[in-house]
Amino acid sequence: MTESAAPHRVAVIGLGTISKYYLAAIDELPGWELAAVCDVRRSALAVHRGHVPGFLDHRDLLATVALDAVIVVVPNDVHARICRDALRAGVPVCVEKPLGIDLDEARALTELATERTPLFTAFHRRYNDNVLRLRDELRGHGPIESLVVRYLERIEEHIGGDTWYLDPDRCGGGCVADNGPNAFDLVRLFLGDVESAGVTVGRDESGIDRQAVLGLRSATGVPAVVELDWSHPGETKDVEVRCADGTVHRADMLHGHRGFKASLWHEYVGILADFATVLDAGGADAARRPDGGLAALELVDAVYRTEFLDTAPEWEGLA
Repeated sequence: MTESAAPHRVAVIGLGTISKYYLAAIDELPGWELAAVCDVRRSALAVHRGHVPGFLDHRDLLATVALDAVIVVVPNDVHARICRDALRAGVPVCVEKPLGIDLDEARALTELATERTPLFTAFHRRYNDNVLRLRDELRGHGPIESLVVRYLERIEEHIGGDTWYLDPDRCGGGCVADNGPNAFDLVRLFLGDVESAGVTVGRDESGIDRQAVLGLRSATGVPAVVELDWSHPGETKDVEVRCADGTVHRADMLHGHRGFKASLWHEYVGILADFATVLDAGGADAARRPDGGLAALELVDAVYRTEFLDTAPEWEGLA
């Protein structure tokens, strides 16, 4: 967007735990203007009363307010429905990962976005400053030989009042469904498209997947491992890369960000800055921009489908 252009008028749909990072990024970036908010809880809307219009139903919002975009930050199970309604109304969408919980619905959304207007899936870890520094550091070290992504936390410490994370019907599963997409996207950031190459999943007494070790393989055969844990004491989020020249490089996503979840503030600024470039591009080119939302959901689906199969653990030993 040029300096003389008007800011993008955006509505935030869903005012749960993650919405505060989007709202802060909107406030920080000059290219954005908060035009409305929406949530099914009157109490969540109350803080915005007198500042911007508030809506209990996203359909009323879409029918009432002139918008350049919406940000969808609702529970996973309603991502697809709200994205579909916005796209059909001709409003570009930035949706918090995952794109949805049903693969067929996600594919239909992708097709709708191609025909109508951009659909942008937000993976905040790809904007992490330490991850971006790692990508720069790898230059000159030859091809990547292997990669490990660790995404470990105690989920109850991260969800605030959003208890739907612990309901598999609303979340889409457990750690694989919710943390998996961010981790998978990081693997794709370094290796390009990947496929599942082995799965080990640990479930609790209620059947929720709380640990997983997932093998992936790039189109050129480079192996990767994703470690997920929802019962980890503390928090570990990192990427380790081994290069052809024998060097090992690592990015700790939390390094330099003091305070609980402090790294998220700059990552969500990165999301909205990138989304703005999609909107500013306009037209069919923006709508057809490659988006990792569907690819990540296909990997989630593949993990759950193959969880109980006897897959050869050719990737063991990398982690």
